[in-house]
Amino acid sequence: MPPAEKAARETAVDVTALLERGRTLATPVLRAAIDRLAPPMDTVSAYHFGWIDADGNPTAGDGGKAVRPALAVLSAEVTGAAPEVGIPGAVAVELVHNFSLLHDDLMDGDEQRRHRDTVWKVHGPAQAILVGDALFALANEVLLELGTVEAGRAARRLTTATRALIDGQAQDISYEHRDRVSVEECLEMEGNKTGALLACASSIGAVLGGADDRTADTLEKYGYHLGLAFQAVDDLLGIWGDPVSTGKQTWSDLRQRKKSLPVVAALAAGGSASERLGEILAADAKSSDFANFSEEEFAARAALIEEAGGREWTAEEARRQHAIAVEALDAVDMPDRVRAQFTALADFVVVRKR
Repeated sequence: MPPAEKAARETAVDVTALLERGRTLATPVLRAAIDRLAPPMDTVSAYHFGWIDADGNPTAGDGGKAVRPALAVLSAEVTGAAPEVGIPGAVAVELVHNFSLLHDDLMDGDEQRRHRDTVWKVHGPAQAILVGDALFALANEVLLELGTVEAGRAARRLTTATRALIDGQAQDISYEHRDRVSVEECLEMEGNKTGALLACASSIGAVLGGADDRTADTLEKYGYHLGLAFQAVDDLLGIWGDPVSTGKQTWSDLRQRKKSLPVVAALAAGGSASERLGEILAADAKSSDFANFSEEEFAARAALIEEAGGREWTAEEARRQHAIAVEALDAVDMPDRVRAQFTALADFVVVRKR
């Protein structure tokens, strides 16, 4: 039995507690970083993170799943360091992640995130752009102000991941205007857009703890493939997710004409359902009335994707990427408890509903 699987079976892991630990450790430092921003960017950021409502009143909002901070803090323990060593990395990764969300929501025209209006909808597009830029700058500041060699190494990895993330978003946007995208192109895009930052999160704490490049690279492999599993599940939720759980509209990815994995896999499958889907999506791209489509019309497209096999292929791909991620852990020497927690976080990503 591989070490990762053996550790997971022998050590019970409370994933909720693990996620909450990352959130609890990172949030005070994250809030302090946001407080550095000039008004009104500080309050706009606080609204985005769910700390205040649109009127500025404190609120216990949904701050997201906190997978990335949990991974960053956990990765510090690979080196034998205290989890607190990973906090600057957790905060930096969370700032970059939210920089991307602010810009993505505006570019995609998303009006809802985490069950409430997005920043651009409440505060306007200009603030969404400015605050996103500010969060990216803060991410590097939080790391580099540590003034250590390890911090410089961590910042370099974060910058590389951010560039890949931006490449992925550019690919995602360009694919919306193409009739066909290959499965390979879609996986490359999702590896950039989601895998790169999760890879960084999985290694940045270890880097701050003094891990060598081989260890960091192996942890990044875990995070990269975990990111692909994460995005595959996200793609399923983007079509078939419950809006009450996801905080987004029904059929949200179909409304945006996204070439997500279920769509791309269905179009590549061949057969009558695949051909019919291709004809409909090609007509949709030329339709001037697309924004007014009914729920039934989107449901019909989702049904064709499922009939063509896109839903099951994507679910299987999530499981495959999960297996690759967990297997990568076998090449890293770490305490069994830490290995079990990495494995449990990977399991959580594949079975989540939001």
